[in-house]
Amino acid sequence: MAAKMIPLFMLFAGGPIGSGKQWFSWIHRDDLVSLIIEALSNPAYKGAINGTAPNPVRLAEMCDRLGSVMGRPSWLPVPEFAVKAIFGEGASVVLDGQRVVPKRAQELGFKYKYPHVSDAIRAIMSS
Repeated sequence: MAAKMIPLFMLFAGGPIGSGKQWFSWIHRDDLVSLIIEALSNPAYKGAINGTAPNPVRLAEMCDRLGSVMGRPSWLPVPEFAVKAIFGEGASVVLDGQRVVPKRAQELGFKYKYPHVSDAIRAIMSS
């Protein structure tokens, strides 16, 4: 989802979706690939493993960090009614959010290259 927000921020039109208070669980692609490889190669990984970074953020914070890294403001929120008009019932996924943490991966000692959203955004923007 963050990647889809970058063009709006480039146009100085970025901001949170809805209230911005909903939780946003995220993960950098490199960490997700490493987690999948680790889960496939390490027999200790059994059952469900949440593929998220260890530090979820509120959506407004993620937008603030994205804007900061890009040197753009995070000032134009997308109103809830617009999200509902576009996504219908599926809008609840974005508007309600979920605070998902990778408890099992952390218990197994998985090391994240990008545990914080600012570091992940900087890496994405520099590539």
